[in-house]
Amino acid sequence: MSLVTLELPDELAQRIRLYGEDLPSLLERAMVLPAKDGSGYSDISDVLEFLARLPTPEEVLAHRASDALQARVHELLEKNRTRGLSPTEEREWEDYEYVDHLVCIAKAQARIRLNRE
Repeated sequence: MSLVTLELPDELAQRIRLYGEDLPSLLERAMVLPAKDGSGYSDISDVLEFLARLPTPEEVLAHRASDALQARVHELLEKNRTRGLSPTEEREWEDYEYVDHLVCIAKAQARIRLNRE
């Protein structure tokens, strides 16, 4: 493992200290890249950006999570089943649940719009 030294504003440094041992996991999660083929989302911000651009109903229905995100969700499920999740992982899981809820709503609305046409 490498040691990294950063200069941060005091307020941010205090907030970061709250994460303690979970900080490496949090940083890794924040650095997830979008799916290269554009076929899915690999992070929460990707989903929100996708929905914010007001995609067509067909695009909403075709949109799927990236393989990387699906693997991460599976990893969290397995870890929760065997060892339990850290507080940071719990928050991550809750974020994924919320985004899944938003996607479900968007897909339901897309089906309604397509049925009206």
